[in-house]
Amino acid sequence: MTSHLSAQATSCSPIHPLQCGSLPGRSTADATLVQQPNVESFHRLRYKVSTLFLDVKGGFDKVESPSLLSLLGRKGVSPYLVQWVRSFLRDGTCHLTFEGSPRLFAPVSVGVPQGSPISPLLVVIFVSSLHLEIHRSLIISYIDDFAITVASPSFRTNVRLLQKSFSSLKRKASTINISFSVPKTELIHWRTARSNGPPCSLPVQLEDQLFYSQSRLRWLGFIFTPSFDPRSHFSRRYTLANAVLATIRHLSPPGMGLPPHLCLSLARSHLAPILLYGFAVWSPPPAIINPMSVFWRRVCRWISNCFSTTNTICLHREACLPPLPTLRRHQRRLAGLRLSCSPPEINPASARVPKSVPTFSPHHAPLLARGKITPQPYLFFNLDRRSAPDKTKNPRYQHNAITALGNAAVPLVHDVVTLPPISLHLTDYLPPVPGVVPSYTRLKLRAKQLLLSDWSTTPAPPYYPYPPLTCPYPFMGLGKFVAGRIHQMRSGKSYLTAHPSWDNPDADTTCLLCSEAPQTFEHAFLSCPSSARQRSRLLQGVSDLPPEALIWSHQQLPIALAEFIRTTATGFPPGMPPLALSLHAPPPNPLLPSTTLPARGPRD
Repeated sequence: MTSHLSAQATSCSPIHPLQCGSLPGRSTADATLVQQPNVESFHRLRYKVSTLFLDVKGGFDKVESPSLLSLLGRKGVSPYLVQWVRSFLRDGTCHLTFEGSPRLFAPVSVGVPQGSPISPLLVVIFVSSLHLEIHRSLIISYIDDFAITVASPSFRTNVRLLQKSFSSLKRKASTINISFSVPKTELIHWRTARSNGPPCSLPVQLEDQLFYSQSRLRWLGFIFTPSFDPRSHFSRRYTLANAVLATIRHLSPPGMGLPPHLCLSLARSHLAPILLYGFAVWSPPPAIINPMSVFWRRVCRWISNCFSTTNTICLHREACLPPLPTLRRHQRRLAGLRLSCSPPEINPASARVPKSVPTFSPHHAPLLARGKITPQPYLFFNLDRRSAPDKTKNPRYQHNAITALGNAAVPLVHDVVTLPPISLHLTDYLPPVPGVVPSYTRLKLRAKQLLLSDWSTTPAPPYYPYPPLTCPYPFMGLGKFVAGRIHQMRSGKSYLTAHPSWDNPDADTTCLLCSEAPQTFEHAFLSCPSSARQRSRLLQGVSDLPPEALIWSHQQLPIALAEFIRTTATGFPPGMPPLALSLHAPPPNPLLPSTTLPARGPRD
């Protein structure tokens, strides 16, 4: 129902185009991508730009059901959806759960219940009327967070405009019985990176309270500074990711705990979203990207149990995690593809994608600003058109975050005439795209192939033949200790004598068990005479260990390989005895159908 309501809300226009949050195709990054280019555009015109950030007081609790239903009906939303929303908001009950609490339900008749996926969407629709057409101002919102941006020749004029805009917004909000939490209000006076003068200290007075410009401001998870310096934001992301790793690493200490494939899942679901948040908008400077890369390699060592002296290229390939610079380029390509495949009617940031990208919609920012088409007048400040920036004569205008993302997506769409829509059910009210176009899913698959190709451009050491993969190997479903032995021996840094440590590079590499040849990875598993009996019983049919060998892709052989490592102590620390046979030891022939890998080994 959330998808149906969001699609109809977009086509029937009960949602303002500059509203983000709980809407398919619009994210926090899109709100920032609309905000920053507008500020930079007016800085180039020598305007002073200021933004006031507001928060609706009790946004979910203040939604009135009759007003919301009346709004949906007036905007032409389907009657069955209106009836469904009426049923959703009516006759709600709840009870408190704690030790010894009675199981008695009490009626609840306050606003919209939180926790449902449709609740934020209902709030967005209810507050859509607060997007007023105020002269020389731009209002962007994310659910119940509003940002009012104004531009003028001086900051003193901006202060008066912001106070006037707040008064207009407050009067409009009172008509639907909502108000703003004034103590949470924040102000920022934007400035360019080359500004040498002191920052503006003029405050904004709202309801007898003064609000001064902030040097650092957090909005929608982004850390803003007056000059859009990304260092504060990425330093915060780096600190948060370190704190999360310190918590989850106790689930899998070295040699025990969760298997590597579950550690990989934790890294992708808990660490990557925190660390990479903001890569689609800003580029971290080298002073930040270097410690972030060191942290990312520490995550790889936690997954694979490899040594700290392992080659970093081998380390990333063993952990199935791309290096951070490669992953950053992949994230920006996906963000550029999403913008290019989103029509401006759904995502206002997509109207600024450069014309060199074959976007889904022909409506681009240069044409909009020059007045040739006017379907989205909300994308720009309401200033005198004679003073609007002429982007065709000012090439510097092309260097903004949205243009960079659009250019990042060009390798994915260089042979595509017209891009597909990001979602068919969101664009079913628009005219069909002429010709045959590839699907959005196919273009994302092309982005993944480009990720692997980009990852492979950095050559691995001669002793490491394995290609980069994003899908975990079957042996990563084994226990942490045994899987760690395999990762170490594959990467060329292990307890095998042929893999000497950095402090003793001239150590004897002869196998201590047979004294016939160097104890390489292949010798320990395929030809060492001391383990011939275990090899004939457990590793029948395994004759080589190249990247295409069956042992790295088969679903049964990793179990036999684990038993071989346990019984022969292959790759064990010096002095550690072999482990006892597992209670679930495989039959003599591991290729029998009755032997299967545990179901916990997932695929990517």
